[in-house]
Amino acid sequence: MRRRGVTVLLGALLTALLSIGVLAAPIPYVVLGPGPTVDTLGRQDDKEVIQVSGRETSTSAGQLRLTTVGVQPDVKLLSAIAGWISSDEAVVPYELIYPPGQTQQQVEERNAEDFAASQTSAETAALRELGYPVQVVVKTVAAGGPSEGVLKVGDVITSVDDKPVEVAASLTGAIRARPAGSELKIGYTRDGTPADATIVSAAAGNDPPRIGVEIEQRQPHPFELKIDLGDIGGPSAGLMFALGIVDKVRSEDLTGGKIIAGTGTIDDLGQVGPIGGIPQKLVGAKNAGAKYFLVPADNCEEAVRNAQPGLPMARVGTLDEALTALDAIRAGGTPAKC
Repeated sequence: MRRRGVTVLLGALLTALLSIGVLAAPIPYVVLGPGPTVDTLGRQDDKEVIQVSGRETSTSAGQLRLTTVGVQPDVKLLSAIAGWISSDEAVVPYELIYPPGQTQQQVEERNAEDFAASQTSAETAALRELGYPVQVVVKTVAAGGPSEGVLKVGDVITSVDDKPVEVAASLTGAIRARPAGSELKIGYTRDGTPADATIVSAAAGNDPPRIGVEIEQRQPHPFELKIDLGDIGGPSAGLMFALGIVDKVRSEDLTGGKIIAGTGTIDDLGQVGPIGGIPQKLVGAKNAGAKYFLVPADNCEEAVRNAQPGLPMARVGTLDEALTALDAIRAGGTPAKC
């Protein structure tokens, strides 16, 4: 009788709230749920997601699926209650997704920029893995700057203090790691001939140390790459894009015929970074039939708390580790677990 009475009371309360429109009133929260997943080896809107021209590509029997989070920004109280009850959704304050002072359009534009940047880094990391190194090339030399008369336009900078410059960020980081006025041994090649020179860094005011050159990053390779995927934002697809590129260019099938999902940012050096929405992405992967999920190392603790039954998780901190995990899965072994 007591349970029945509580049910009747709750029903009456909900009816009363509905009658005055409270449940239909907007509230300052956002509902996060499993978003769509996309096979980076497949097609979307009748186009290949990863397009390679100028060389033959391989075909895989399995899938490499990137995962996303669906965002419901205009939330009514009834939707929030449903989200709080659901094990697949999360209800978070509006300002966590749309910071104060930024419109939804501005946030979406930033997410689109992050998505484009993730594609560029995925291409760079994948091409390095495929044996096409980055060249950090001098684009301009500042008049009166530390490098004037030493470096020339077209020089390829290869090292700083005998440490390799693998990508443009490596050069910037090495220069800024020492105070202005430091002597730096800069290795470079000019017209294919290696050389080195000592350059003293300088800084104007509170600016970071510089050596007075503008650089650009080149990565010569004998084919063209294009990632064609719309309606997705943010940087978290980087890892799965990089794996998709490697899979298409190499002859072996990295998937072993399995559906493998994952997430994670990636930088030019192939370092995999953490992302948000792991609980929802795990649900999306499970719904898509994934047999394994690649988790950024820094997201492992959260992933373990929100593990999905029947969906093993592999811990990855770099592109190399992700490829090693795929090797283990393909061979029927066990990759490094979260």
